[in-house]
Amino acid sequence: MRTIVLTLVLTAAALAIHARPAAAYDYPWCAQYTDFSGAMNCGFNTFQQCLATVRGIGGYCVANPRISMSRRGY
Repeated sequence: MRTIVLTLVLTAAALAIHARPAAAYDYPWCAQYTDFSGAMNCGFNTFQQCLATVRGIGGYCVANPRISMSRRGY
């Protein structure tokens, strides 16, 4: 039993050594919802992805104001 516990602890420690946090990424397109919340979701790679999200629920798509024009592919 001790061998199993020790193996699990050593395995967890070995995995923790190599763990890295995920890198933040700003996507180029944002959905601005037209409901009363005024929420904005900037999680879209393409304009078409954004449009598919706002269709039917109301809103429009805008270029992410936090990234440069060159990163948007213009």
